[in-house]
Amino acid sequence: MRPESPDPHTLVRDHTVYACVMGSRAFGLATETSDTDRRGVFLAPTALFWRFEKPPTHVEGPAEEQFAWELERFCELALRANPNILECLHSPLVEYADATGRELLALRGAFLSRRVHETFTRYAQGQRRKLDAGVRTHGAPRWKHAMHLLRLLASARDLLRTGALTLDVGDLREPLLAVKRGEVSWPETESWMARLARECEEAARRSPLPAEPDRRRVEDFLVRTRRASALQPDAYDEVVQGVVGGGGAGQG
Repeated sequence: MRPESPDPHTLVRDHTVYACVMGSRAFGLATETSDTDRRGVFLAPTALFWRFEKPPTHVEGPAEEQFAWELERFCELALRANPNILECLHSPLVEYADATGRELLALRGAFLSRRVHETFTRYAQGQRRKLDAGVRTHGAPRWKHAMHLLRLLASARDLLRTGALTLDVGDLREPLLAVKRGEVSWPETESWMARLARECEEAARRSPLPAEPDRRRVEDFLVRTRRASALQPDAYDEVVQGVVGGGGAGQG
């Protein structure tokens, strides 16, 4: 009898290839009250994809403030220059990486392209609209969100200028925390945001980043990883080894 598919939390516990800490701790903005946000990537066994019910593309948990993506979905989003995913790949606080995870980290440059200008800017614009709504409704923005928007714009500018994504805010820590505490006026904060947006535009025109990510290199990594998983003894499908080994299905 074929074993049941594992529950999502089991996939995260047993098949994580990369895990890191994100949020304020990774950005160098943590205070005594900061949460510890954990993010990761798991590799669902290839056998699970040979069923009608596919493994999940992402899983929340099992711990609090923990979220993980299946490897293929993670790579897909990274190739689209998703800001959250790219930042996850560049966390300075790596908690775990097996051989597959280390190869994924070695591929970080393959995901970077000038697409980051569009995606980071679009994300920033969405956050800015929320801040403006808060000002109209309550007379002030949510200052923590304002701080993180400034951080994102500064990170995007530096990435476009240098071709490298650095999460820790360094010397900007105290000015950003002052924004979080509401010690900087909203007009001053708006002016800072506008200046960073202009600097992003200028950096995008001269960026050393390629126009597009290296999709072929990433896909080669994914295919090799899936193939290696298929060749491993697996508790999820008793016929896997026979099919992969060339015996075929239904042969006597």
